[in-house]
Amino acid sequence: MAARDRAEVEGFLPLGQAALYILLALAGEERHGYGIMLEAARQSSGAYKPGPGTLYDNLRKLIEQGMIEESHKAPATEDPRRRYYRLTSFGRRVLAADIERLEAVVREAKTRLKPATARTR
Repeated sequence: MAARDRAEVEGFLPLGQAALYILLALAGEERHGYGIMLEAARQSSGAYKPGPGTLYDNLRKLIEQGMIEESHKAPATEDPRRRYYRLTSFGRRVLAADIERLEAVVREAKTRLKPATARTR
């Protein structure tokens, strides 16, 4: 990643919980709002269930930031009023950078917790 692009991506980190789950939900496929809500709940084993206000406020912000965009290829069998969203290449880079950041946090936490675990045995 170029230095300028890296700086732009890092300007959006860390992602908030809603943005993280929305981007994760869209990483695999295009989804409509309700589908995003269901996928976020599935990915979190039910621990995170964004309400419609949170979801649509965050969708608007993520569109403005260029991380997602509205898709215009909704399946013919769907209600034409239903809007589908997809991850942009920039959104994919931001998501990947935040996942790297979170992995580093988990590695550090595991390192720090090992001595405490060993002492309690």
